[in-house]
Amino acid sequence: MRRMQGRDWLAAVRPRREDHQRRIWALPKGVIDEGERPADTAVREVFEETGLVARVERKLGDVRYVYTESWEGGSGDRVFKVVSFFLLRPVRGRLGDLPPGMELEIEATSWLPLEEAPGLLAYSGERDMAQRALESLAGVRL
Repeated sequence: MRRMQGRDWLAAVRPRREDHQRRIWALPKGVIDEGERPADTAVREVFEETGLVARVERKLGDVRYVYTESWEGGSGDRVFKVVSFFLLRPVRGRLGDLPPGMELEIEATSWLPLEEAPGLLAYSGERDMAQRALESLAGVRL
């Protein structure tokens, strides 16, 4: 999240997909490494997927969902997942300067206007988190 030209903007990623017809914007996220705290994971994933070094301001919330490994080679098991989202502020780096190899995972990065993000992000839980960030920052500026 950063403030430019009197507006709040969030860093979004376009994951590289085999299905090139469905290009989406999403928030950076990933798996917690062993011994890592969720907030540290958020900082690491933001760097890996956007090139930005950022600091955590606060936790926005969790998104819980269930999916079935129904793809070819999947186990068919139901997976229960919790994704924690944090509000981060960049302290250095440039959006899109990805670490080597990340271009295999990330097709593009962009600053999205925060007030438009709930309509631009592909996943409902992420749209909810963008809305929470918008409301949280609006409360700070009152």
